[in-house]
Amino acid sequence: MIDQYILACISEAKKSYKHSDVPIGAIIVKNSEIIAKSHNTREQKNDITGHAEVNVIRKTAKILQRWNLSDCDLYVTLKPCSMCMEIIKQARIKNVYYLLDKLDFKKEYSGTKVSKIEINNYEQMYGQILSDFFKEKR
Repeated sequence: MIDQYILACISEAKKSYKHSDVPIGAIIVKNSEIIAKSHNTREQKNDITGHAEVNVIRKTAKILQRWNLSDCDLYVTLKPCSMCMEIIKQARIKNVYYLLDKLDFKKEYSGTKVSKIEINNYEQMYGQILSDFFKEKR
């Protein structure tokens, strides 16, 4: 089975390569069945979120009609970046299996500065909205 999964990922990666995208392919498996396949489309679609992992999660969520993929495993050709890992965690994916570590020259961008806005009135206003939302969801 694992050979079938890896070959499917590599086949998807080749699709990225044809469109001058970094060749990365991913699949999601549930109960030993491939649910969805996808590849990197960031350059092709000018979409920063067009990573293979994000694309395959979106496809799977649409097929299964739910965002919680806790009964699924993800297979990918290259170790997921930090953005993809956060999305994978949010999707509750059980296991991630990858073929290669990131290449030494492929570094993640780290120049973005993140700052908390400290304006009490708005913090309280938004805090109340958030609190009300989660109270209703219980």
